[in-house]
Amino acid sequence: MIVSQKQGPHGILLVVTDSDLIGKKFEEERVQLDLMQDFYKGDEMNKEEVKILLQRSRHAHFTGKESVAVGVELDLINPERILYVEGVPHAEVILE
Repeated sequence: MIVSQKQGPHGILLVVTDSDLIGKKFEEERVQLDLMQDFYKGDEMNKEEVKILLQRSRHAHFTGKESVAVGVELDLINPERILYVEGVPHAEVILE
């Protein structure tokens, strides 16, 4: 997974994206995932590294099957609330 951290006004935003999706764009009706933007570029990390970073993050964006599965496994993402764009899962969460 590719992971980037952004400092926002309310804390750290963690962006977790499946490696094979970086540099691609998905559109469906009025919704789009533009993974070509620098916003999604970061460092390759495994699930354990992502878990550690989530502990100090305020928000998180998960894009792709592997990334979203991590959020679901950690009970951060309700599987019924996942957005799909051209079959690509995406979820955003606020962490307490």
